[in-house]
Amino acid sequence: MITAAITGLSHYLPDYVLTNDEIATMVDTNDEWITTRTGIKSRRVLKDEHAGSSQLAIPAVRDVLEKTGTAPEKVECLICATSSPDYTWPSTACIIADALNIRNAMCYDILSACTGFLYCLQQAQAFIKSGIYKKIIICSAEKCTSFVNYKDRTTCALFGDGGAAALIEPNEEGYGVLVSKIHSDGAGNEHLIRLCGGSANIPSHEAVDAGMHFIHQDGKFVFKNAVTFMTSAVTEVMEEGNLTLDDIDWICTHQANKRIIDAVRQHCKAPEEKVICNIENVGNTSSASIPIALHEAALEGKLKKGDRLLLAAFGSGFTWGAMYVKWGDCKI
Repeated sequence: MITAAITGLSHYLPDYVLTNDEIATMVDTNDEWITTRTGIKSRRVLKDEHAGSSQLAIPAVRDVLEKTGTAPEKVECLICATSSPDYTWPSTACIIADALNIRNAMCYDILSACTGFLYCLQQAQAFIKSGIYKKIIICSAEKCTSFVNYKDRTTCALFGDGGAAALIEPNEEGYGVLVSKIHSDGAGNEHLIRLCGGSANIPSHEAVDAGMHFIHQDGKFVFKNAVTFMTSAVTEVMEEGNLTLDDIDWICTHQANKRIIDAVRQHCKAPEEKVICNIENVGNTSSASIPIALHEAALEGKLKKGDRLLLAAFGSGFTWGAMYVKWGDCKI
C-alpha cells in the first residue's frame, strides 16, 4: 500500500521577540495574566510591514529542498496554507514558488485557518495515493500579527508569526499518514472571523476605523468547540485505526492555547509526557503551529523513525481534524 510520508521538514521564525512585558505597555495586561490564561510568554513578529507571509515560508521551503536534495524543477505541486496571504491574488504559493525557481508545478493556497496544515497534508496524500504527483511541498505561511489588534487584550497576546514546510513523497514501508479525519461546519463562522478584506466587505475607511480588519473571536465559544471537536476527531482516528494510547508515542495539537492543549490531553486521558507543546515561546502561529512544533521536537531528538503520532487541529470555519502518522526517514 502506498502512503504519503513526510520526508523533509523545516520551519522559520522571524528574529523579533515580542514578550508579554512589551505587550503590557500596549494594553491593560501583565505577564502573569497572559501566562496563566494562555501559557504564552513570548512570540515572534515579522516587523517589516511591507513583507508578506511568503517571507516566512520561503526560508523553510528552501531548507527542505536543500536538505532533501530536491531540485526545484522536480517539485510537482506546492500547496500553501495561510490565513494571511500576501495578496488576494496571486496566490502566496505562486509567490513562494517564484522566489525558489519552482516552475510549472501546480501551486495554490488553502485558507482553512489553524487546520490548514492538516488540510494540506490530506490533499497531498490524495495526490500521492492516486499517483498524480510524487513530490509535493506543503507549507504554512502565517503573518498573524498583521490582523492583531494590540488594543484588544483578549486576542493580542495569542498570536505570533512563523512559517514551516514539508516534502511529501510516496512510501511503501508503512510510514506516513495512516488514518485521517478532516471536517468543517460553517455554523461556527461568526465566532472566529476577520470581517474586512474580502469581497463581502471590501476595505474602506469606515471598516478600518471600526476595527473590522482585525480578528474577532468569541473566546469562550471557540475554546469549548476547539476542545470538543479536536477530541472527537482524535476519537474517530483511534477507533478507525483500532488504536489505544499505548499505541501512540506523541500527540501534537494545534498550539492555540495551553489550556486548550491540556483540555484535549485530559479528555483523551493522555499523559503530559506524550504531548508536544512549544506554545510558550512561539504563541499561536495558526496553520504553521503543528509543523513548527514537530520540527522543533525533531531537532531536540524527540522524534525517531517508527514513532507513532496523533495530530489534531481546530480553526475558523469551523474546521478541524486529526491524523495518525507513522514517522519515517525525515530530513530535518
